[in-house]
Amino acid sequence: MIELPLMAYDENLAERIRELIGSEPGLSERKMFGGLTFLINGHMTIAASGQGGLLVRTDPVKTNELESMPEAEVMVMRGRPMPGWLRISSENVSEDDDLKKWVEISSKYTSSLPPKS
Repeated sequence: MIELPLMAYDENLAERIRELIGSEPGLSERKMFGGLTFLINGHMTIAASGQGGLLVRTDPVKTNELESMPEAEVMVMRGRPMPGWLRISSENVSEDDDLKKWVEISSKYTSSLPPKS
């Protein structure tokens, strides 16, 4: 297994995410894992990854369906697939409509979760 080194997240991508998700109730931001993560009611939602591109939280039940999209792959952490988390490369969110799709998928799911205490 090859571990990708952490690098600084793409601040332009983070700003584009912020513009799309900024009005969500309960939104906060936190630097995590070399990236910038957006949280809704305390739940990790979407991140500008320190490895480039996006990390997108989705309904774990829909992981297989969403993974079948050519731009998405299941996130792997320490050699283990993480259902409910997808990695999307920077190239696949260079257009605003593409980024908007993933922000909407992620924020819709995360907004449906009960707030963390």
